[in-house]
Amino acid sequence: MVQAIKRISLALFVSLCIASVLSVAPALARTVTDSAGRQVDVPDTISRVFAAGPPASTLLYVLAPEKMIGWVRPPRDAEKPFLLPSVRDLPELGRLTGRGDTLNLERLLAAKPDIIIDFGTINDTYRSLADRVQSQTGIPYLLIDGRFQNTPAALRLLSGVLGVRERGEALAYAAEQTFARVDKIIAEIPADKRPRVYLARGPEGLESGSRGSINTEIIERVGGINVVEGLREKGGIVNVSPEQVIAWAPDTIITLDHRFQKAVHAKSEWKPVPAVASNRIFVAPNLPYGFIDSPPSINRLAGLTWLLYKLYPDKTQGNLRDDTRAFYKLFYQVELTDAALNTLLDGSGG
Repeated sequence: MVQAIKRISLALFVSLCIASVLSVAPALARTVTDSAGRQVDVPDTISRVFAAGPPASTLLYVLAPEKMIGWVRPPRDAEKPFLLPSVRDLPELGRLTGRGDTLNLERLLAAKPDIIIDFGTINDTYRSLADRVQSQTGIPYLLIDGRFQNTPAALRLLSGVLGVRERGEALAYAAEQTFARVDKIIAEIPADKRPRVYLARGPEGLESGSRGSINTEIIERVGGINVVEGLREKGGIVNVSPEQVIAWAPDTIITLDHRFQKAVHAKSEWKPVPAVASNRIFVAPNLPYGFIDSPPSINRLAGLTWLLYKLYPDKTQGNLRDDTRAFYKLFYQVELTDAALNTLLDGSGG
């Protein structure tokens, strides 16, 4: 009897929350086709947006920070100077997708979003989740293709939905220009002259991403040959051994952890690796977002430019500091001081 009462009470609570959300939500006025081909009715005016995971949160921030209602994970103190003051202290809401799902539907309803967006992989699992959450809450749920090459289209799609089309077009054009710059440079480099790259994740450097994974998509997009292949992935990440890295013989290592760069030369098992022997190890910046894959979102555009300068210094015209400042001003809407830029580019700020 007690359990039955609890179930009835929970159902009543959810029903009341749904009624509350629907009573304050703007009238549904448009039908949008998302990247999964789903027809979703969305409000004509959208002012409160919930991002289902970190990639979506980054996409939302660069397009319309004023429409954010919270963070999947709140920014760390080191990250806050690289974000607009207006969003630094928004509440933590949790996530609907990916590892460590933390948000229940009651809390989602209480946040009263006009719309939910997800940005990333499009498959049956994510379609099912979107359909289920939309059905249970009445909140429109859009899926947006997060493949790196789809970045301009994603910016245009969501900016149109959110009513910030002019900003979306400016960012999409900048993304297209970045891709075109990359294509021009790597077209001049024969395949056998391109760098053989190993992505070293974690302080030990023994986590990576197999060729074709979302974690190494940016390295391959810039013409790097990802040496990690033939390994089964779990969530895009693979565990490797020093012996495997030696056999792959990368001439370049990209690491996300400055501790690895500092310690690797003292580890005898890494000394035969060509990249270690030549000290060709680059620490990717990570403020407020990682330049490689943390998360795999719009932030990777900054990483693409950074990789051009690191992998092809003789082919890349311009100045990395100036290009990075310009990206942060346009996409993140912050002006980087010299001190902040130094912290960012030395890879030790996060």
